[in-house]
Formats: sequence, C-alpha cells, structure tokens
Amino acid sequence: MIVFSIGFEDIFLAIAQKTHSFLPANRLQGAVRSVLVVDDSRAQRRLLSSYLGRWGYVVFEAASGREALELCRSEVIDLVVSDWMMPEMSGLEFCQEFRHLDREHYGYFILLTSKSDKAEVARGLDVGADDFVTKPVAGDELLARIRAGERILRMERELTEKNRLVSSTLAELSTLYGALDRDLIEARKLQQSLVRERFRDFSTAQVSLLLRPCGHVGGDLVGFFPINDRQFGIFSIDVSGHGIASALMTARLAAYLTGSTPEQNLAICLVDDGEFVARRPSCVAADLNRLMLEEMDTDLYFTMILGHFDRFTGEFVMTQCGHPNPVRQKQNGSAQYFGEGGLPIGLLPDAIFNDVQITLSPGERIFVFSDGVTECPDGGDGMLGEQGLLDMCRKTSKETGTTFFDTFLWDLSTFNNDKDFPDDISAVLLEFPDHKRD
Repeated sequence: MIVFSIGFEDIFLAIAQKTHSFLPANRLQGAVRSVLVVDDSRAQRRLLSSYLGRWGYVVFEAASGREALELCRSEVIDLVVSDWMMPEMSGLEFCQEFRHLDREHYGYFILLTSKSDKAEVARGLDVGADDFVTKPVAGDELLARIRAGERILRMERELTEKNRLVSSTLAELSTLYGALDRDLIEARKLQQSLVRERFRDFSTAQVSLLLRPCGHVGGDLVGFFPINDRQFGIFSIDVSGHGIASALMTARLAAYLTGSTPEQNLAICLVDDGEFVARRPSCVAADLNRLMLEEMDTDLYFTMILGHFDRFTGEFVMTQCGHPNPVRQKQNGSAQYFGEGGLPIGLLPDAIFNDVQITLSPGERIFVFSDGVTECPDGGDGMLGEQGLLDMCRKTSKETGTTFFDTFLWDLSTFNNDKDFPDDISAVLLEFPDHKRD
C-alpha cells in the first residue's frame, strides 16, 4: 500500500487556487513591482504569493517581522502585505519599524486583520499602516487594495521625480544666478567708475555728485566736465528702466559727455583760435535725440538736464529734457524750482528743445536730481514730493559739498523708514560760494 503524505496546508492552497482562478492574470504596470508577504502561516503566505505572482509582481516572503525587516534592508520593497497577529513581533510593531527605515521611496503597507474594532483600526493607521484587508482574504478585494496602493505610489513617485527635477533645475539656476550676480557686481563697479570724481573745486565754484542705483546697476548717470578756464558742464541723465539695458545705455551716453576726451564731447566745440567753448545745450539734446532714434535700435528713452556754468559771472545755461525741475537755493536757505520741463530724448523725431538761462548770485546753488528723489516713498502710500524736497533742502542749507549729500541721504533714508530705495537716486549740487563773505 502506497501512502501519500499530503499536508493540510497544501490541500488548502490547491483548493484556494481553483476557487480564485477567475482573478485577472495581467501584469500591472506602474509603481509597484515588488511585494513582501509577511505571515507566520506558510499556507497564508503561499496563497497570497500565488495571487501576487499571477498578477505579475515580484514576491518576497517572510515568516516573521524580524525576517521581514532584514529583507526590507536588502531588497527594494514597494508594497507590504503583513498579518497583524504574529509571534515575537506583531504586524503593528513591524509597521512601526518599517516606517523608520531609510528608504528612497515611500512603501505602501497593508495590514491583514480579523479586527473590526474602530479603535484598533485607528491605532493601525496611527503607526503608519495605509490600508487593511479583513481575513479570510478574498483575492478580488486584495487586488483592489493593491491597485489603490499602486495609484498612491505612482503619484508619490511622480511627485518625487518632479521634485528632483525642480531641485536640479533650482541648483542649475542657483549656479547661473551666482555667475550673473558676480557679473552684475563687476558691472556695478564699472558703472560707478563712470563717475570718477564725486567732487571738484573749480576755485570759484564747486560741483558734487550723488549716484545710488536701486539694484546692482541702474539707469541714472550724473557728471561734470571742464570746458575752458571759465566754464564747466554738468549733466543728469535718467534712462528708462533700472536694469542692465539701462546701465549699458548710460555707459554709451557717458562717452558722448566725457571730460577726458573733449574732442569727442558733444557738448563742447573747438573754435578757430584753438579754444574749447560750450555748445548750446538744446543743440546737444537735438543731436542725442537724433542718435537715439536713427542709430540706436532700442525702445529706451531718457530724461536729462545738461548745462554749462560760468564760474566768474554765475551764468548757468541749461536744457531740460523731461527731467524734474531743478532747485535754486539762495544763501538764506530759501529754495524754489525753475525750468520748463521739456520732452524726453528718444521719443519723438521732431522734438524741440529749448535753453533756459539764469544767473546765480554769490552764495546761491543749484540742486539737480532724478525723479527717484521726489518719488521716494514714506513707507506707506505717500512720497516725498516737491514740497518735501524743498523742506529737506532748507533743512540742510548750511551743509555743502559731499557733506550735504551725506546728510541728504540720511534724511531720505529716514523718510523711507530705512528701506531700500525703489528707484535710482542721483543728483548734482552746483555751488557758487560767496567768497567775500567767507
């Protein structure tokens, strides 16, 4: 007689496979590739492994929580199906340890349980379980739970990949911005070098300059240039915008008004006796307007005050091209605006520019500024305005030269609540001291 030694677990598995032969056998494509089945019952493990293998997953088995942890440390496990009640380490304890593992991706955790108490289920969720399947396990329900886990893991990994791409892109941008920032710092140095002198004493007259871009580089430019023994010129330019294009434009304009090469300065001409004399500022503005419209392919424009001063007679002749009206301040501190406004340069081909002439008395001075001064905010909805600037000039009427600008900037920063200026700040102070009084 032949005796067949067949264990009850093998019979149970064979019956289960026949009973659930209707379940789909297609391979699920997605985030879940490997599944770990953890159960102290060999029959239960083989049953679940049979389902999962037929559905196309790579299946790992563990008879205890300790064994499962070792597998999780050595293998890439996407999804865990673990029994709750096991000796030595329960499924709940295993789940807690699983969550503490150093993993590249999130692992989906399904607990097999016969518990129906809501408090126990809540406890399982609290320690890190994602879903529950009630024992005895039905194949179709398990597949549905795994598909739900598949969707969650797919979203998590898509999000992880997108975050990786974002991080990589941010790192590249950080490198690019670092290089750009270094270039802008050098550009700032170069732009500041356009104003080589911030103060010059012409014996009977003095000129001081202020240039404070709101960013690394700006669109404001101020300067002065000697013409002859009697005259010198000043200019204040504000190019539209505040960035690199505006800064490049100021550099080009500086070449037209340089004092180092008077032969190339549009504001100076050489007469027959070999002496340099000042051109009418309005004619210089017309030439610059033509250059902007005919030779420079740009949408930029700029406002300007260009003038020349006779340091013996106090005569000041200027053209105003859309720039704010300058301030004339008397020796007693009283101040008022003068000028006619005018059109910016680079907007209209037939723009007409005029000259304005005034004569300063000894002890008077002229303050030329960009609109970043009067439009400086007070930290709220207000701004300095024209009257506020006059008040500030009266307050600092005793200060001269660079000391005046130090005090002026301090007061302007205080008015702005010590915040960064939103616009470039630039100015020219032309002083005609009363030497007899001194």
